[in-house]
Amino acid sequence: MVVLMGVNAIAGCTRAPPSCIACIIPRSCINPEDVDEFMKQDCNESAEAVIKRLDEQHQKYKFMELNLMQKKRRLKTQVPDIKSTLDIVKHNVSKQENGKPLDTQFLLSDQVYAKASIPPTSKVSLWLGANVMLEYELQDAEALLTKNLSAANSALKQVSFDLDFLRDQYTTVEVNMARVYNWDVKRRQALASSSTVSS
Repeated sequence: MVVLMGVNAIAGCTRAPPSCIACIIPRSCINPEDVDEFMKQDCNESAEAVIKRLDEQHQKYKFMELNLMQKKRRLKTQVPDIKSTLDIVKHNVSKQENGKPLDTQFLLSDQVYAKASIPPTSKVSLWLGANVMLEYELQDAEALLTKNLSAANSALKQVSFDLDFLRDQYTTVEVNMARVYNWDVKRRQALASSSTVSS
């Protein structure tokens, strides 16, 4: 029996990643091309209130971005772990077929390795994380790791897409905040100039 590490959270996850987190991320609800018309709406009592609402939305987008960046970083470390574990399982399958023992070195602690000769085996134990290790037949382990690698790669692509979508949303919010602020500055200047003309 051979013990392998590196499957982690993807192993045992039979659920596919959501097809689109953009369904969960709220779209930037306003894009005021005509700010005058937008500000006349009942829900927009003042420019300060609208800017405050937009700033809250911007902060939510930034928080979601932080979470997605952490997820992307975690997936980027899991993919190589799963690949290396899959390579080891494939190597064990080939060694099992020719019946020769596998000579290797394994890590005991930082920078300390030990030599080992592993006889051909038909089983391997995969470390799933959270103090869980399961024993699999080599073919079952290879199938599980292949499935997990595929799931991790597709999740990584989806997270990248979601990050792009999220960046578009908070950029739109930033532009909207600037538009509303500029509208308010122009409105105040017009009020100031009309009050000086009337006096």
